[in-house]
Amino acid sequence: MKSKPVIVAQRLTALREGIRLSQAKLAAQFDIDQPAIFRYENAQSFPPYDVLMQYADFFDVSLDYIFGRTDKPQGKLYDFQPKIMRNNEQMRELIEMCFDPNSPANAKLKETLLKMMEEQNQ
Repeated sequence: MKSKPVIVAQRLTALREGIRLSQAKLAAQFDIDQPAIFRYENAQSFPPYDVLMQYADFFDVSLDYIFGRTDKPQGKLYDFQPKIMRNNEQMRELIEMCFDPNSPANAKLKETLLKMMEEQNQ
């Protein structure tokens, strides 16, 4: 596996070369010196946060892409789905508190939610 500085250097180079922009012109665009761009692209030094943000904004890519966490320029798109732990008493207590015990509709909703939670844990 390649080290992170090497991946970042390769991605920065590919982005710049992908639009046929010279290091000097990119440096002028970012208001930094051209030798800095050379060092970043050759993994001789790691770009500071503000330069990485400039790359991401200028090339319209995510930092996930620049860091090699994904091959999708738009980045990793997370679909967070928390897992309910088995026998999670706190979750059961929360469900109990959310429903009025005197309402038949709420009792049915609570029962359905608890059943769904148990099925999720199987």
